[in-house]
Amino acid sequence: MTVIIANDTPPAIRGLLKRWFVEPRPNVFVGSVNPRTRAKTLEYIRRNAPGLGMLVIGSERSSQGYCIECFGDTPRLPVRLSGLQVLAEAWSETEGAEDG
Repeated sequence: MTVIIANDTPPAIRGLLKRWFVEPRPNVFVGSVNPRTRAKTLEYIRRNAPGLGMLVIGSERSSQGYCIECFGDTPRLPVRLSGLQVLAEAWSETEGAEDG
């Protein structure tokens, strides 16, 4: 299983992705492709839409059962904590702080 969450997908790339994936929401693609097809598809996208930000979650033989990859400008980044892959989000230190 592979899930691709993209930012502002160009029509040509969207059409390519719809060959192997369903698009349950705009710019979210879900499909069951083998690792080679996933790698070739991502390589094509990165070559033809270099500014496109993508979060890719794919099946993998690991303790979690999946891997997380980010390409381009995305608000979240994969981080490894205690051997597990999680998504880190930027936040402000002053967020939620009380005045006083």
